[in-house]
Amino acid sequence: MPKLVLVRHGQSEWNLANKFTGWVDVDLTEKGEKEAQNAGEKLKGFNFQRAFSSVLKRANRTLDYILEETGLTAIPVVKDAALNERMYGDLQGKNKAETVAEFGDEQVLIWRRSFDIAPPGGESLKDTLGRVIPYYIREIVPFLKKGEDIIIVAHGNSLRALVMHIENLTPDEILKKEIPTGTPYVYELDENGGVITAQFI
Repeated sequence: MPKLVLVRHGQSEWNLANKFTGWVDVDLTEKGEKEAQNAGEKLKGFNFQRAFSSVLKRANRTLDYILEETGLTAIPVVKDAALNERMYGDLQGKNKAETVAEFGDEQVLIWRRSFDIAPPGGESLKDTLGRVIPYYIREIVPFLKKGEDIIIVAHGNSLRALVMHIENLTPDEILKKEIPTGTPYVYELDENGGVITAQFI
């Protein structure tokens, strides 16, 4: 049975600074690099046939560390903006505490945690799902159906979209699901893409 592993990038500079990052191409912190290496350590023994990532360096570098640790640097790697983080629009680059002071706690919570309400100029989680899932079905599922083991390194919200689809979760259920940085989430799937097991390692 194929395995699908999802990994959120290691801690980024703007995770550390508590800023809305979205599509801004910030790098990993030293802690983020260590998280990526640790993820690779945990995944030693997995035999991925191919890897997918967003086009943002924090995800790309996390994947590089994982492939180095697992000795799988020769496998095909596809980078696509469809797997990018949710686009936060006018909030990008703003400190989350400052945003609360500017717009109010309730409004910021709605932007961050509602399923279908987008911040000004940005995407809702529903919008993110609308680009991630068609890409996953078109470009990744065919390899899983062939029995290939796949790793996807992306972002908190693009991975939430995938988890919602794969596990058939409701909007309320997915909004409560936390995906920590640098922690592999391992699925074992049946031939129809149904979940046999799912666990963080």
